[in-house]
Amino acid sequence: MKQLSVIVPTFREAENLAVLVPRLQQVFTDASIDGEVIVVDDNSPDATIDVVQRLSQTSPVRLIVRQSERGLSSAVIAGMRAAEGDVLLCMDADLSHPPEGVPRLFRQVAATPNGRSSDFVIGSRYVSGGSTEAGWGLGRWLNSKVATWLAWPLASVSDPMAGFFALPREAFLRVTDHLDPIGYKIGLELLVKTAASTVTEVPIEFRNRLHGESKLSLREQLNYLRHLARLYRFRFPRLTRFLSFGLVGSSGAAVDLLAFLLLLKSGLSPLPAAVFAIWAAMTSNFELNRRL
Repeated sequence: MKQLSVIVPTFREAENLAVLVPRLQQVFTDASIDGEVIVVDDNSPDATIDVVQRLSQTSPVRLIVRQSERGLSSAVIAGMRAAEGDVLLCMDADLSHPPEGVPRLFRQVAATPNGRSSDFVIGSRYVSGGSTEAGWGLGRWLNSKVATWLAWPLASVSDPMAGFFALPREAFLRVTDHLDPIGYKIGLELLVKTAASTVTEVPIEFRNRLHGESKLSLREQLNYLRHLARLYRFRFPRLTRFLSFGLVGSSGAAVDLLAFLLLLKSGLSPLPAAVFAIWAAMTSNFELNRRL
């Protein structure tokens, strides 16, 4: 068994991988880590596959190409399931996460005669000593802060959005059949589902993407909100059921009143207006209950 498996999900990252993999190999050598790199690619149309195959001749890198399934989170899960390392570490391919920070995350989770120092470790931008490279606009900064604030009740860490994290393989295997992420925040999914008792945040400098364009879109941000809702239901089942009940009831009352007033204004008499308004409210409640 390897000491460490580094999982790198990719889509059109040929230029970045040509830099990342040799740097990781050097890190393994310098830190005396018996490690491997697992690249999980969603059948990129660029030279990503060719680059990894070439690198595999001289570096400890394996390639998994997915023909039909798509998405960062499911790619990370696929890579972790194929991993041989005692410690599993996830990082982005675009060099935003420093390869030289890998040994520090690894040592926090690696097994020792006295046990593991941490059950989960995060490379954080927001703890003391951490930072982000210059060039972040107000919109990007605000988006990150709001997303972090929304996740705070689920995981009381400074950077729950981090994509640079590590955990023991045994912890992943314990929950692998219960993982159900939406979008790209697999770290938050694992942090919540593994219920890690000891979480450590290691400061890193989060750098801007080296090559290519960010894949963060409005759709991914909406997926994040859906993912949060799912995790809240998992983490706080009674509270979310109560809040859902109150939300559906309140919205039903609002639909009832609004429909009744609109029907009256259209000239319908009060009794049939009330009947149609109740029907509209019941339909609304049914749909919301089904979706929530």
